[in-house]
Amino acid sequence: MIALGTLYFYACAAVALGGALAVVIARNPVRGAMGLLLLILSLAGLFLALHAQFLAAIQLIVYAGAIVVLFLFVIMLLGPSASPPTDHRGIVARAAGGALFAVAGAAAILAVARAARLTGRTIPMPLPDAGFGGIDAFGAVLFGDTLTPFELSSALLMVAVVGAVAVARGRQGVATLSRAEREAGALPVPAVAEHSGVFRHDVELGAPPAPDGAGSEPAAEAGPPPKESSA
Repeated sequence: MIALGTLYFYACAAVALGGALAVVIARNPVRGAMGLLLLILSLAGLFLALHAQFLAAIQLIVYAGAIVVLFLFVIMLLGPSASPPTDHRGIVARAAGGALFAVAGAAAILAVARAARLTGRTIPMPLPDAGFGGIDAFGAVLFGDTLTPFELSSALLMVAVVGAVAVARGRQGVATLSRAEREAGALPVPAVAEHSGVFRHDVELGAPPAPDGAGSEPAAEAGPPPKESSA
């Protein structure tokens, strides 16, 4: 009979796999964000199975409570139906990279399964200490043996932030118009006559200004004077 912990692990792993596939496959960005949230929740469950309560809480607070919410804010600002245009350029390189990644993952899984079959037994994990997974144990590991990688990662993030700010400042003043706006800007703009005072509605754009005192209706042509009748 399969133990309850094993069933819990397989359930969390299946949910994580489904969420990851939803992030990659879903065309709707909202559904992709919900798949990411499902993946984060399943990873938090896996951390709880490893008795890493602090990592599970951080997973829920930082990623599910901040990162996914930020993604949803950006999606709602752009519009939930916003999708990038179909681009078939580089599809061969992307397909080759995905196939190579799939082959590498399958080879790693087969290597682990082959090693377990050759030994004929699995090595059980030792029982964790009483303080394992808490803030004290995590802080001791983070600021102890892994202090140098932690500081290097923070410096890398700082360099990325400075680079993003430099790129954003360099693009200030660059016109980012759509195609319709560029086509509309390429059309010749009709010259507007300069008028003083109140504009008349019967003046056409580009027409020379009418002389002062002229009415909106054209003056009637003067005909020949009437003949005087003889007495």
